[in-house]
Amino acid sequence: MSARLPLLVRGLRRPPQPPGPPRRLRVPCRASSGGGGGCGGGEGLLGQQRLRDTQAGSSRGQGSQAPPARDSIVREVIQNSKEVLSLLQEKNPAFKPVLAIIQAGDDNLMQEINQNLAEEIIDEILKINEDTRVHGLALQISESSFSNKVLNALKPEKDVDGVTDINLGKLVRGDAHECFVSPVARAVIELLEKSGVNLDGKKILVIGAHGSLEAALQCLFQRKGSMTMSSQWKTPQLQSKLQEADIVVLGSPKPEEIPLSWIQPGTTVLNCSHDFLSGKLGCGSPVVHFSGLIADNDVSLLAAALRIQNVVSSGRRWLREQQYSRWRLHCLKLQPLSPVPSDIEISRAQTPKAVDVLAKEIGLLPDEIEIYGKSKAKVRLSLLERLKDQADGKYVLVAGITPTPLGEGKSTVTIGLVQALTAHLNVNSFACLRQPSQGPTFGVKGGAAGGGYAQVIPMEEFNLHLTGDIHAITAANNLLAAAIDTRILHENTQTDKALYNRLVPSVNGVREFSKIQLARLKRLGINKTDPNTLTEEEMRKFARLDIDPSTVTWQRVLDTNDRFLRKITIGQANTEKGYSRQAQFDIAVASEIMAVLALTDSLTDMKERLGRMVVASDKSGQPVTAEDLGVTGALTVLMKDAIKPNLMQTLEGTPVFVHAGPFANIAHGNSSVLADKIALKLVGEEGFVVTEAGFGADIGMEKFFNIKCRASGLVPNVVVLVATVRALKMHGGGPSVTAGIPLKREYTEENIPLVADGCCNLQKQIQITQLFGVPVVVALNVFKTDTRAEIDLVCELAKRAGAFDAVPCYHWSVGGKGSVDLARAVREAASEGSRFQFLYDVQLPIVEKIRTIAQAVYGAKDIELSPEAQAKIERYTQQGFGNLPICMAKTHLSLSHQADKKGVPKDFILPISDVRASIGAGFIYPLVGTMSTMPGLPTRPCFYDIDLDTETEQVKGLF
Repeated sequence: MSARLPLLVRGLRRPPQPPGPPRRLRVPCRASSGGGGGCGGGEGLLGQQRLRDTQAGSSRGQGSQAPPARDSIVREVIQNSKEVLSLLQEKNPAFKPVLAIIQAGDDNLMQEINQNLAEEIIDEILKINEDTRVHGLALQISESSFSNKVLNALKPEKDVDGVTDINLGKLVRGDAHECFVSPVARAVIELLEKSGVNLDGKKILVIGAHGSLEAALQCLFQRKGSMTMSSQWKTPQLQSKLQEADIVVLGSPKPEEIPLSWIQPGTTVLNCSHDFLSGKLGCGSPVVHFSGLIADNDVSLLAAALRIQNVVSSGRRWLREQQYSRWRLHCLKLQPLSPVPSDIEISRAQTPKAVDVLAKEIGLLPDEIEIYGKSKAKVRLSLLERLKDQADGKYVLVAGITPTPLGEGKSTVTIGLVQALTAHLNVNSFACLRQPSQGPTFGVKGGAAGGGYAQVIPMEEFNLHLTGDIHAITAANNLLAAAIDTRILHENTQTDKALYNRLVPSVNGVREFSKIQLARLKRLGINKTDPNTLTEEEMRKFARLDIDPSTVTWQRVLDTNDRFLRKITIGQANTEKGYSRQAQFDIAVASEIMAVLALTDSLTDMKERLGRMVVASDKSGQPVTAEDLGVTGALTVLMKDAIKPNLMQTLEGTPVFVHAGPFANIAHGNSSVLADKIALKLVGEEGFVVTEAGFGADIGMEKFFNIKCRASGLVPNVVVLVATVRALKMHGGGPSVTAGIPLKREYTEENIPLVADGCCNLQKQIQITQLFGVPVVVALNVFKTDTRAEIDLVCELAKRAGAFDAVPCYHWSVGGKGSVDLARAVREAASEGSRFQFLYDVQLPIVEKIRTIAQAVYGAKDIELSPEAQAKIERYTQQGFGNLPICMAKTHLSLSHQADKKGVPKDFILPISDVRASIGAGFIYPLVGTMSTMPGLPTRPCFYDIDLDTETEQVKGLF
C-alpha cells in the first residue's frame, strides 16, 4: 500500500479495566470526535471510557439543557443498563462488556486509497469479530468508505448500530426483538414520543438520511402508523414536501442554501445529523417545535445510551451462549458394510468434518483452538478460565479384564459409547484417549485408534506423530539427560573458581545471576544477588551439585522399541576425559515428563513439577532436581505446546481429546487430567466424559483412582469394564494363541465350560472396582463367533458378581448404534451416585502401600523386597518422599507378576526388584519382577506391513 490512512480502534469498558482489546493497526491516528458517539475520549490510541461516565448530560453540547422529561429518558436507559450489568456480574464477576470502535477516513483522499482503506477496515472488523473480549463493534468511517462489503463484514451479533443486512432484514420482517436496531433511529422515536408528539397518522419527511439509518427510520415510523417520505436535500420537490410534513427528520446537515422558511410553522423538526458512522456533527438543534421548544444534543446522547444498552444486551447473549446447552452437533452418518472392512479402509471411507467446524459445534471459541491441518487442533487452556463456573458433566472410566493376545477392545468400547451417547441419544459426550506410542505402532500392537466402526479419524494422523507431543517429550527428556552428564563432567574437570566463573560469566562487563540461579541461591539459604559478593564457600556450595553418578535415575528415551538400548555405556569418546558410566534408554512414553504432562493442571503447575523431578542424589544422599541443574525453564519451553489437548473426532463426528500417553504397566496409564477437565466443562452438567485406563482394571484403573483422581480432584461416576468371550475362554484355560496362526476351535466355536471358568477373572476385576465404591457396568464386546448362550452366561455371571449391569455391544460392526444399550446402562448407573474412596492413605509407609495394592488388588499373599528396593525405599523416605502414592510397574498379562498365569492366581509372593521415584509427577513406582522400561521388537514387527503409496501418499498396512 502506497499510503496508510488514519484508522483508530477504540474500546468501551466498565471499570475495573483489564487490558482492552489489542490495538489492531500500528498507524498514526487522528484524534477521535467528541462525545456524540457515546464513547468519546481516546485514552491514547486505544480510547476507553467508563460506562458510568456516560450519564445523561455528561457530554452536553454548548446549547441549552434538555427538559427533565427527555433527560430522564437517557438516565432511565443508562440505569437499566447498569442494573442488567450488575445482575450479570453477580453470577459472572469477571464479565465486562466491551465496545470496540473503528474510526477512520478522510473524504478528501483519492478513491483508490479509500478502496485500500476499506480493505484495512474489513481486515480489522474480521479480527474484532473473533475477539471474544469484544461484545459490540461500531464504525465511524467516512461515507466514501461505506459499502455493503464493509458493513456486512460485521458479525450481526456484534453489530450494535444495526447496520448489517441481517439486522435490518430482521427489523423489516418484524423481528426487532431478535436483532439490533439503529440507536439513532430508536432515539428519534423515543424523543418524539416523550415530547408529546403523537406519531399515528402523521406525515414524516426524512431528509438527507442514507443507508441503514434511512431504512431503520422508515420502518420504525411505519410501525407507529406514520406515513413516511424520504428525500435528499437537492430534490426539486423538497419545498413542497416540507410544506406537507407534520414532522421533519434531518438525517444530514442542512445546506446553507435551503432556508428554514420552507418549513411550516408548527412543524416538529428533529435533527439527527450526527452520523454515528461518519462521526460528523450537524448544525442546529435536534428537536425544534416552531412554538419555541429547543433541546440541544438529545439525539446523540440518547443514541449513545441506547448503543450502550445494545452492548450490554450483546454481552448478555454471549454469556447465555457460554452456559450449558445441548450441542448442535452435525453427526456423520455411517453406512456399515458386511463383512466389516479393515480399520484403515473404514477410516478413509469417512470424510471428517473440518476441525474448526467441530470446535464451534461443541462451544469452543475461535481463539481457543490452534489448528493443525484440516482434522486436528490443539485447545488452549484459557478455556478452563472461561468455563470455570460451569458445572462438570459425568465422569466415566473404561477399564478391562486382564488383557490377552486376543484383545478386549477398550478403545473401541470407549469410542462406541460416546458415539452412542451423542450421535444416537443426543447427549453431549467426549472421549478422552491416550496418544499411542510409535513403539507398539511399529512393534506388536499396531494402531490404537479404536477399531471397526468405532474409531478416531483420521487414524493415520492419530497413530503417527499427531501434533508432535511425544517428540517434544523426547526432546525435553534428553535435554535433561545431557545436562546431568555435562554437569558431572565439568565439575570433575574444573576448580571451584573456574566452575563458578563459567556458570556466572561476565557479559559486556556485567555479571549477574539468571532467574533460576537466584532461585537456587534462595534454596541454599544464600540471600545475595550480586555474584561478586559470594564467599569461596558460598561459591562452591552454589556451583557444585556433587552428583553421585551411581545414583543417576534419569535415562534417555526413544519412541521406538529397541532392546539393544536397555543397557549401554556412555562417555567412551576421548573428549569425555575418561568419564563413562552405564546407562540405558527407556521408551519415550515411560519418561517422567510424560507422566507430568498427564497429571498437570496448568502451565504453572507443569513448570513446578518439571523443576521438582529428581534425577539423582548427591554424595551426601540429598536429591538433585532439574531445578538444581537450571534446566526447568528450557524444559517448559519445549513443552509449552504439548500441554494443550489435541482435538479430533470419531467416525460419527463426535469430539475426542487425544492427549498424553503414559504406559500403564510402567507408568500410570491414563490420558491427561487437563483433557478430562476441559471436556467435563464442555459437555455440561448433563453430559458425559468417557476416558480409558490402560490394560486391566488391576493396573490402569487402580492407578486412575489412586494417582490420577488424587491429582485432579475429580470423582468418577461409573466404571465400564470391558470383556470378550474369547479372552475369557483363555482365562478359563484355553490354548495359547500365536500371532499369524488361525485361532483354534475353542475360540471360534461355542464352549460354555471355558467361558464359565474364565469369568473368574471378570468377577475379580468387578470386585477390584467395588473396592473404590464406584458402580460398574460390564461391556461385553461381541465378536461374530460368540453365541447367544455364551453372551447370556457372561452377562448373568457379571451381574451376580455385583455389576450394576452387563450389556453386549456391537459397535465394532455397526458403530454407535450398536452401543445404545450400553449408553443407557451407563446413564442409569451414573444417576445412582458414586461412593468413591481411595484404596489407601498416602501417609502410610511406602512398604505398606505396596503391600495393600498387592494383597487387595492382585490377590498376592505378601510382597518380597530385594535389597536394592529396600535401600531405595529408605532413601526416598529419608528424602521426604514417603507420602506419595504408588505406581506399580508390573506385567499387564496377569494379576500376578508371571505373565503366563491367567485367570485369578492365588497365594503368590509379589517380588519387588527395584523402586524408583517420579517426584515431579508425584508418585513412587516399584518394579515388579523383571519388568522392562524399554520394549523390544518381535521377530516380525508390524513395520513389515506398513508402507506408503508414493502416488497418493496414503499409508498402507497401519492396522
